[in-house]
Amino acid sequence: MNAIDRTPADLLRSALDADPGRPLVTFYDDATGERVELSVATFANWVAKTANLLQGDLGAGPGDRVVVLLPAHWQTAVWLLACSSVGVVADVGGDPSGADVVVSGPESLEAARACGGERVALALRPLGGRFPQTPAGFVDYAVEVPGQGDRFVAFSPVDPEEPALVVGGVEMTGVQVVERARAEGDVGARVLSGLSYDTWDGLSSGLYGPLASGGSVVLCRNLDQLGEGALAKRVESERVTVSRL
Repeated sequence: MNAIDRTPADLLRSALDADPGRPLVTFYDDATGERVELSVATFANWVAKTANLLQGDLGAGPGDRVVVLLPAHWQTAVWLLACSSVGVVADVGGDPSGADVVVSGPESLEAARACGGERVALALRPLGGRFPQTPAGFVDYAVEVPGQGDRFVAFSPVDPEEPALVVGGVEMTGVQVVERARAEGDVGARVLSGLSYDTWDGLSSGLYGPLASGGSVVLCRNLDQLGEGALAKRVESERVTVSRL
């Protein structure tokens, strides 16, 4: 943790400087059996590539609004930090009709078509797989992101006092996101979160809190499909210290 960090992207940079090899996000999808573990360095690399896609190919910049129509998923976490890196507003579950960019999973494609700007589709398949056929009117994230640069430099400075996140209809600046995450995060904790990303509690438990407190998250999607007794085994095997269900 670094006292001068004022945006979520700052928090990630500090985590990278402190210990790039430590786990940051471990993701489970209990509908598919998928497990993905991302170190700080690997996560930061995905964020850099996604920020380059967002800023370069999609033409987004400070003040633009990116509507995020995605579930709690490791790729969603990447997009939220990429938005912070570029300085755009990440509007989680917002109305795509007035958005500059919409980022959609396979279940929200029809709603995402209301966006008159750039549209990005994520298949959310294991190992970051692409769609068998790219949805009409969208670019496939899994096709576009691999060729992006591994380092990101914003074209314009990011103002931490400007809006950075909207969730549940509440708008927060970068500073406010960092301050709330620090206040609510358990220092050094290994947090298991089964909460949705469409609320602040879900985002705090499943991303911002662990990032701000030097911890890590075991992010679980479709936890209701986990067999009896398996949750306790996961808590033990992943060395979880805090559970948010």
